[in-house]
Parts: sequence; structure tokens; C-alpha cells
Amino acid sequence: MDPLTVGQYDLVHNAFSFAIAGMGAATAFFFLSRSQVAPAYRTAITLTGLVTLIAMYHYLLIFGSWEASFLVSGGVVKASGVAFNDAYRYVDWLLTVPLLLVELILVMRLSRAETAARATKLGVLAALMVLLGYPGEISADASTRWLWWSLAMIPFLIIVYDLFIGLKASIDSQPPQVRGLVNSARWMTVISWCFYPVVFIFPMIGLTGGTALTAVQVGYTVSDIVAKAMFGVLIYMIASRKSETDLLSAGDLAAVR
Repeated sequence: MDPLTVGQYDLVHNAFSFAIAGMGAATAFFFLSRSQVAPAYRTAITLTGLVTLIAMYHYLLIFGSWEASFLVSGGVVKASGVAFNDAYRYVDWLLTVPLLLVELILVMRLSRAETAARATKLGVLAALMVLLGYPGEISADASTRWLWWSLAMIPFLIIVYDLFIGLKASIDSQPPQVRGLVNSARWMTVISWCFYPVVFIFPMIGLTGGTALTAVQVGYTVSDIVAKAMFGVLIYMIASRKSETDLLSAGDLAAVR
């Protein structure tokens, strides 16, 4: 186990604690807010809440594993002999990362055929990206990490292409009132996901020992909060505004009739 200072241990400890609180609060908000959007968008909000609920559960496990892996006494951090289980992150990502893309597709309310095709394609690519990243994450060999990092970047780049090129016409067809929010959600997805491959290479670019461990854990945690809780707020805002737009359109149609 990499040696840590008390400051590094506390920083990671507090980051995990913040993530648990943030994911828990986001979960409560999303589930309680389902009734505030039209039925057509409630599935997207339900998935948003499930993503943060799954993340909160895994952060509870990560938090417990972190505490069990170290003994802090007299200003010194020592390994307890229990290995820190970082695989919880990949189990979490395997479940939540595909759902994040499905949320975006569902809230756009495309045709049934396009929704199924887009959600399936992006979900499979997201799962493949996570699976390809894991062998590199658990390896201490730099060349092995670079190999799996490179392989994982292939589905990532396809996802980025699909979000910006493949979905361009669909996003352009969104109501003007929400087009900017949908575009922001797309950008938030890509920008927040870019943190993951950057954090992944920290140990390969000179960060070692406790510094690398701390940077990776805090980096992944910040990325998760942005990519799940903050992204979820954008999804809710899109659903809420589209609900209002649909209601106004229905009212105008009724008035004409």
C-alpha cells in the first residue's frame, strides 16, 4: 500500500464523504421531483435518480474500504493490511455510465426507433469503454496501463463523435427553449468524461506513491460528482422546461380548436 500523509488521507476521506452526501441529496431531489415533469420525461428523471443512488451506494463501500485499509495514529498513517478495493468504482461505472447516456437520449424525446437505436449503441460503447479501462487500472506496469488506456479511448472517441455529429440533427430539432440546455448537457458529458482518462494517466506521468493515490481518488470523485449529480440537474432542467413547452403547445392547440 502506498504511504500517505495524514493530510492526503483526510483529503481523500473528505472527498468520499462529500460524494456520499452529494449523491444522496441528488437522489432525493430527483425522485421527489418526478411529479414536477410531464409523464413523457419521468423515465429520464427516474434513471437520473438511479444513477446517483447507485453511485451513493458504491461510495459508501469505497468509504468503508478506505477506512479499513489504513490506521491513523499519532499523526502517522499506516497500512492496516486490508487492501483498498478500487474495483467498486468500475462496478459503479459499468452500471451508471451507460445510464447517463440513456438519460440524455430519453429526455430529448426522439422517435421510438431512434431512441432505441441511439440508447443501445451508446450504452454498449460506454460499457465497453469501462471494461477496457479496468485491466489497465489494476496494473502497475506503465506499458500495460497505456495499452488499455488506448483501447478504452476508442469507444470513448466514438461516443464523442456520436454526441456531436450523430446527434446534431436531433439536437437541432429540439424546441428552441431547451436547445441550449441539451447542448450544455452534451458538452458537460464530454468535458466531465475527459477527466477520467486524464486522471487515469497520473501514475504514468510521474506521480507516485501517496501523491498518485490521492490525486487519482480525488480526481475520480470530483469527476463523478460533475458527471452524475450536476449532469442530472441539467437533465431535470431540460425535462422541466420541455414539460412547460408541451403544456403551452397543448393549450394553444386547444384554443385553436
